[in-house]
Amino acid sequence: MKVLIVYYSMYGHVHRMAEAVAKGASVVEGAEVAIRRVPETLPADVLEKMGAVEAQETFAHIPICTLDEFAFADAIIFGTPTRFGNMCAQMRQFLDATGELWKEAALTGKVGSVFTSSATQHGGQESTILSFHITLLHHGMIIVGLPYLFEDQMRIDEITGGSPYGASTIAGNSGERMPSENELAAARFQGKYVAMIASKLAGNRREIIDAMREM
Repeated sequence: MKVLIVYYSMYGHVHRMAEAVAKGASVVEGAEVAIRRVPETLPADVLEKMGAVEAQETFAHIPICTLDEFAFADAIIFGTPTRFGNMCAQMRQFLDATGELWKEAALTGKVGSVFTSSATQHGGQESTILSFHITLLHHGMIIVGLPYLFEDQMRIDEITGGSPYGASTIAGNSGERMPSENELAAARFQGKYVAMIASKLAGNRREIIDAMREM
């Protein structure tokens, strides 16, 4: 059973969350976990002006995702920073290239899940994840979030990301805040939860799709 984690990170916050998601997924028996980045679309001089070059060098070793990897995954967990309440343009551009997969129903019946980051506590984390779900639904994916079984998303003794839609982190206006332990715990929980569900569905996916086509 293969779990693919696909993300974009500008300053490293989503990368840290992706590592935690992978750690959670990897504890599930039989799970093969791979982390991939989507291609950068901003020119190098723009990234330098934004102060992102040094941060991105720390995770430059993560391979760039290819669409072929989507076809072989049983679950895909997406990570994106929030951009005005939506996914970032880099992720949008990558997903816009999945038309052939859609035509072939290549992702139908696979598990899809999303995590995110935003600069502020109410900076569009929930709308980013929910609007991301629309793309996954068009692909026929089975959406998994972060259930309240992870009770620490309800804690009020500290500022923290996390909602039933998915794990999240608050980066700060200048990116000065890295994911807290509670936010990383949420990401690990989500990764494990997705992998456990995918492990139950993986062997039956083709049977379900074939049965539905015969109706």
